[in-house]
Formats: sequence, C-alpha cells, structure tokens
Amino acid sequence: MIAVLVISCPCAMGLATPTALIVGIGRAAKFGIILKGGEALEKAYKITSIAFDKTGTLTIGKPVVTDFIPVGGISEAEALSLTAAVEVGSEHPLARAVVEKGRERGELPEVKDFKAVAGLGVQGMVSGKNVAVGNAAFMKSLGISIEEHAEVLEKLQNQAKTAVYAACDGKIMAIVAMADTLKPFAKEAIIALKKMGKEIIMITGDNPKTAEAIAKEIGIDRVLAQVLPGEKAEVIKNLQKEGKNVAMVGDGINDSPALAQSNLGIAVGSGTDVAVQTGEVILVKDDLRDVVTAIQLSQKTIRKVWQNLFWAFFY
Repeated sequence: MIAVLVISCPCAMGLATPTALIVGIGRAAKFGIILKGGEALEKAYKITSIAFDKTGTLTIGKPVVTDFIPVGGISEAEALSLTAAVEVGSEHPLARAVVEKGRERGELPEVKDFKAVAGLGVQGMVSGKNVAVGNAAFMKSLGISIEEHAEVLEKLQNQAKTAVYAACDGKIMAIVAMADTLKPFAKEAIIALKKMGKEIIMITGDNPKTAEAIAKEIGIDRVLAQVLPGEKAEVIKNLQKEGKNVAMVGDGINDSPALAQSNLGIAVGSGTDVAVQTGEVILVKDDLRDVVTAIQLSQKTIRKVWQNLFWAFFY
C-alpha cells in the first residue's frame, strides 16, 4: 500500500495543502484581507469567540462633544477653556473631541505640569489653576466629591454617551459628555458572526452603563467594561482559560498585547502601525464584514485541503 501511495501520487499529496492555501490567501487579498501566511488561514475557522475593541474598531473613533454642563457657578466659556486646555496634552480620541470644541471658541491657554493617568484621566496647571479631567474613579483618587452630580452623569451614560468630570482646584466645574458613531456595517457584521454561532464580546474602558447601551444598540450580548489599556491581554488570557478559541479585533497601540495574546489577531487597517504589525490578519478596507469573509474563506480553504487529500488518496 505504501509503495503504491509513494509511486502513484507523491505530487498530488505534496500539492494538496499548499495549493489550496495559496489560492485562499490570493482570494483574501482580492477582498482586501491580508493574511500573514497559511497559519492565519488555518486558525480562523477554529475561532469560537471574537473580542472587539470599542473605540476605533466598532466605532469610528472620532467622538464629538454632545453635552457640556458647567456647574458650581462658573461660566461655560471659562470651564470649556480650562477643560480643553488640559486635554491638549492627551492623545485619547475623547480628549481630541474636547480640544476641538474648545478651539471653536478661541485660543486655549497653556498647560503646565501635565500628567496623564492611563484609563483614568489627565491633570495639569492652567492659568494658575489645578485642572483635572477624568472619570469618577479618577476624581475619587484625587479626593474630589462627585456625589451631587452622579445623577446627571448617569442620565448621560444611559444615552450611550461617555461622560467625564472636569474639576478645578478640587471642585467639579463641569460634566462633559461625548458620543462616538458606530462604523458603517458594524451591526451587519455582528449579526452575521452570531449566525455563524460565534460568541461576540466587546472590550472597552468605558463605564458599564455606557458600554451596555452601545452593546444593546449593536447587538452584542457580552460586555467587559472599565478594562484599562494594560489589562486587555489579561482579559483575552482569561477568556482562553474558559476554553474559548479567541480572535481579537483591534486598532490601537494598547490593543497590540491583546492581539498577540489571542489565538488570532485581526488588525483594522486604519489603525496604528503597531497593531497592524502585531495582527496576523489585516483588514485593509476598515470594513468589519471582512471579519466574516476571513472566517468563511478559512472554512472553505480547509475544506478544499481535505478534498484534495481525499482525491489524492482515492486515486
């Protein structure tokens, strides 16, 4: 039997797998999906859970300020000027939205002693005043009382907005709410993946209320909220410990460790160079439906590999 196999079909046996993989990778490239080698194609069909980063992946990543509510007797113009000035030093998309809003009203004062705390907020000296902008946890860590404004913040969060506090010299001076729009076809991609029987998970640094509101809008059942940038890889590891085969879809520098940790890293092409370098699958068109296409291509390619092997043996 071995003699017959060796003599009759060494070429068919040797070509069965690489031919199918090369065709699969070529087809993916036509759809705008770059696969870094055959291994990525082989892994994709085994995925059981897909974790999506929120900002910049599910959403466009260009939030706008929807509400700016000054409190404590300060004028809106002054509160906005101080808030936007301290946010100039931050690279976060939410910070850029506040800066844009502030610059609409005129030139911003200079910030000194700027400090950013990952996942919490920023602070610095603006016009001789100690200004801090961030979430509730950040305000508590600075010893600033937020209880009387919690109701307003909760109301904004229930509207799927990301809300933060702005404080000046130890007192809350404003509540800022921002909203980010979902990417086109994000909802369709989630529906298609759920039809394929995949578990969809959203990972975000947002508070649970805002995260749940966005997840409900897009149709995601499982949300992991208030995840700090450095914790994303650990979250993926914990999902893998649950016995899941996890794909991570992300776009930012802070997604890179999670992309590397996951069973299959999928980088959105519009994202940072670091994320693109780390991902095994790159979506050039920034269309989340290509996640579905990549998995379907993987399934068809692997099926074709087995067909090729069958015919080689059968012959």
